[in-house]
Amino acid sequence: MLVPSLSCIPPSLPPSRSTGAWCAAEQRVRHRQPPPPPSLPLHAEISREEEKASPQRRGTAGGEGPAAGERAALGQGVMELRHRRRMLKGQLPAPLLLLLALAWLWLPAEGRRPPRPPPCPPSCSCTRDTAFCVDSKAVPRNLPPEVISLTMVNAAFTEIREAAFAHIPLLQFLYVLRAGGQAPQCHLCPSCPPPIPRCHLCPSCPPPMLMPSPSLCSLLNSNKFMLIGDNAFAGLSHLQYLFIENNDIQALSKATFRGLKSLTHLSLANNNLQTLPRDLFKPLDILSDLDLRGNTLACDCKIKWLVEWLESTNTTVPAVFCSSPGQFEGQRIRDLALGDFQCITTDFVVHQVLPFQSVSAEPFTYASDLYVALAQPSASSCTVLKWDYVERKLRDFDRIPGKVSGWGSPPGLSPPFWVFGEGQGRGVMWSCLAAHSAVHCKPIVAQNQLYVVVAQLFGGSYIYRWDTAVDKFIKIQDIDSQKTRKPNDIEAFQIEGDWYFVIADSSKAGSTSLYRLNQNGFYSHQALHAWHRDTDVEYVENDGKPRLIISSSSQAPVIYQWSRAQKQFVLQGEVGEMLDVQMVKHFRVKRDQFLCLSRYIGDSKVVRWEGQRFIELQTLPSRGSMVMQPFLVEQRQYLALGSDFSFTHIYLWEEEKQKFVKFQELSVQAPRAFHYVPAADVQLLLAPSFKANTLVYRHVVVDLSL
Repeated sequence: MLVPSLSCIPPSLPPSRSTGAWCAAEQRVRHRQPPPPPSLPLHAEISREEEKASPQRRGTAGGEGPAAGERAALGQGVMELRHRRRMLKGQLPAPLLLLLALAWLWLPAEGRRPPRPPPCPPSCSCTRDTAFCVDSKAVPRNLPPEVISLTMVNAAFTEIREAAFAHIPLLQFLYVLRAGGQAPQCHLCPSCPPPIPRCHLCPSCPPPMLMPSPSLCSLLNSNKFMLIGDNAFAGLSHLQYLFIENNDIQALSKATFRGLKSLTHLSLANNNLQTLPRDLFKPLDILSDLDLRGNTLACDCKIKWLVEWLESTNTTVPAVFCSSPGQFEGQRIRDLALGDFQCITTDFVVHQVLPFQSVSAEPFTYASDLYVALAQPSASSCTVLKWDYVERKLRDFDRIPGKVSGWGSPPGLSPPFWVFGEGQGRGVMWSCLAAHSAVHCKPIVAQNQLYVVVAQLFGGSYIYRWDTAVDKFIKIQDIDSQKTRKPNDIEAFQIEGDWYFVIADSSKAGSTSLYRLNQNGFYSHQALHAWHRDTDVEYVENDGKPRLIISSSSQAPVIYQWSRAQKQFVLQGEVGEMLDVQMVKHFRVKRDQFLCLSRYIGDSKVVRWEGQRFIELQTLPSRGSMVMQPFLVEQRQYLALGSDFSFTHIYLWEEEKQKFVKFQELSVQAPRAFHYVPAADVQLLLAPSFKANTLVYRHVVVDLSL
């Protein structure tokens, strides 16, 4: 049998700790004993016994030789042997011996042949229980069924597929090796079954020892394994030693080693592994030795589980080092702390699609149930949806004003027309009316009553109240159409126990107006900021003082502060020199107050509010932006910046940098608002769209180490 050449590595290289134990383990498995000495012919045995019994040959001087009793015993043994020889001669006469010889000659040729050698592929050398294969193009199939040791060198395939070794279920030792080098040659280890190689003694070689690892001797050329599939070693329940070293394996699957319940030694040394799937070694219940050296492991969240495993396992693992990222490069993985990994992140995923357009979304709680009111300009209505805690979705509840037949336009008609008749298709008479354009629906729960302020561009704005007697919204009040002609935004709040709402008006002749609730309904309380085409209003409590910030297309945002003496808001100042601000929103981080100012033309800004000053912190590109909404989810401060011309950008606040960093992109066409809605164990983000369906996103927490 040809033996491949091996090259010796200088003794400075550390030997594999699993190498020395290999042969002893295999010997224990095989339970082989040295063969007994060949039996002697009977006459030679007698001569030997006679020699033992002869005192002349053994001598007695100086205390040597057997005692008299021993000589007598030996003599008696010789007599018995001679008697056996005479009996044999008497039982087998010469004619019988001649007949036996003639019968042997008449046997077929096949009967006189020695036993057939075990099956073996052309690229392998096999014994009854071992196989040594070189340059195999696939995992060898035609192997002896009793094989317990398989070595593959210079394999000419790159992938080990599922159940690749299931045809040799008794396999206990598997080696997949590569390396390069030249002479000296290597013999087969005489004390172990082939084909475990052993180096010659030479000045540059370390002391000879068993070599399943290439740290001492390396087989010529290279294996090129790059992928090991799921359940690649299925059926090998007896496998104890698995060495897959010096290959190009870049990734393993979680189920690679499934079923290897007897594996005790595993080596993946000197591959190109950059990460390991979580719980990769969980199926290996009795693993005692693991070698991961020589891989380029990236110490990121995907390797966090390995740090936890190394802290709790009894498996012996030589030191493994990080190759990246920079802050961990060259550091031992075992020395990393779990706190070094920042693996918790979040994501916004589409949870529900509402098949209609909308421009505002306002969540509210009434009678312990969660609702959302959405303004639909094309339908001239406010759609009220109710949260279903069982199916965890928003479901249709009611519409203001009236009930309509669906969420779409009739065939051939475009907004602002709406259908009030039921049915569809031929033979149905459609009843269409000129629709008012609802731009904001503001729910107010005050004094155990539910009110909804409906702001419309045409036909005036109204206030509705939920009537529990008939279970529907009824109109209770008109809003002065002379003051509020083109409403844009509504804010509701409570000051000193009284409820108010304010409507921002963007018409040239109108004014932003404040309304107060009394026993008979909401009535006009104060006119604010007339003739300035206001686009948005924000209620803020800063240092215990109620304030209103009103943005305008004609001047910088202005601040009104509540006067307790006058029971009115009084003008306090402006917010910098920011013109054409479409929307102003605020958020708080610890004690600091911040404002977000969105602009349709130009860049949007984030400023910090410090008394009478506003310190600009950040500028965000925002061409075509109509909304810039900060919102807080589980201690994470986000910012949604919408655009009519590109994706919506979600930013995340970084406290150390004191600014927002880009976090995620959402595909929302022409967004007009964003609103965070906590719904029991689900966190939702409503994204009304002026041109497409309204989207409901779910905020999810992602552990990157899983």
